[in-house]
Amino acid sequence: MSSFAVTPIGTVENERTDVQHSDNWGAVRSTIVIDERFGEACLQGLEDFSHVEVLFIFDQLPELDDYREPRPNRGRPDLPPVGIFAGRGPRRPNRIGSTCCAIEFVRGRELTVVGLDAVSGTPVVDLKPVMAEFLPVNVSQPEWVSRLMSEYFKP
Repeated sequence: MSSFAVTPIGTVENERTDVQHSDNWGAVRSTIVIDERFGEACLQGLEDFSHVEVLFIFDQLPELDDYREPRPNRGRPDLPPVGIFAGRGPRRPNRIGSTCCAIEFVRGRELTVVGLDAVSGTPVVDLKPVMAEFLPVNVSQPEWVSRLMSEYFKP
């Protein structure tokens, strides 16, 4: 397969620095500072949306050596083992993360969001406004996912 390079568009700034702490992201306020090469108007119009999808790189954890064996999420024995593409953990191929966050405000090249599950210093590779037409209507998931995520976005 061919490979390609991705250059970050900005960086996350917040109070979270511990990559091992994986819950309570709901009240985390983050400012994404966009690189100056995009200019001061690069976020213009984004303030009219309630949410933004942030794509970022889990750069502070290494990829796994082998993805072939299903594993329980977060190593929890009470959860069923799943393949690498049936989870959203940070130790994954290409280490790409994606989170829909509430937009708090936009100022020049700075976007402040709430609920981004990325630690300070994380490189951001893209932003996309959340549009209702792109959201699925009927989402279903296994029961264990609700147990796994019960504390994830709590304040």
